[in-house]
Amino acid sequence: MELPPCRLVTWADIDRWSEVLTQKIREAKWTPEVIVGLTRGGWVPSRMLADRLGTKHLAALRAQHWGVTATPSGKAEITEGLSGRLDGKRVLVVDDITDTGQSLQLAVRHVAERGPSQVESATYLHIAHSTYVPTYFAEEVPRDAWRWFVFPWNYWEDLRALARQAAGTNGSSASTARQVLHDRCQLDVPLKHVRQALEPV
Repeated sequence: MELPPCRLVTWADIDRWSEVLTQKIREAKWTPEVIVGLTRGGWVPSRMLADRLGTKHLAALRAQHWGVTATPSGKAEITEGLSGRLDGKRVLVVDDITDTGQSLQLAVRHVAERGPSQVESATYLHIAHSTYVPTYFAEEVPRDAWRWFVFPWNYWEDLRALARQAAGTNGSSASTARQVLHDRCQLDVPLKHVRQALEPV
């Protein structure tokens, strides 16, 4: 895989997107009784939305697709589903981003089978080429502006993968890998972080 262009997401971005989503949901005059977060990427966004919307019931399900958790088939799969029913509840399913849209679409379908009265979905970012469009999203990213978004909750995981690829099989120095990340990924990170990312785990 070629090194992708990247965008380092800040906590200020997260706070802004959380507020945008909260306002959109309130403007729709729809309040979820249950928020289901996709772990791992949707767990922090779902908790932040639950806090802002005053939703007490927070649940999680796990769909694997991208990155080091990619499934062997390359398709999204539910690997840890909901254990209980959601009969008659208004449910919001939350993830951080819709890229292909497969994970969120699969999650919404899984939740719908648990008996809710209504299921809606929300993400911070929606990539225009996604096959699934969430009910609410804070920011749409045009397909020609696609980036690998490095969220705060998977910073080290992504940096390890990117830095090791930047270092290559010849084991380039951390400073060389950092320069490659800067030039090819538009990712500006401290040298000490690149060193740490290149250490064996």
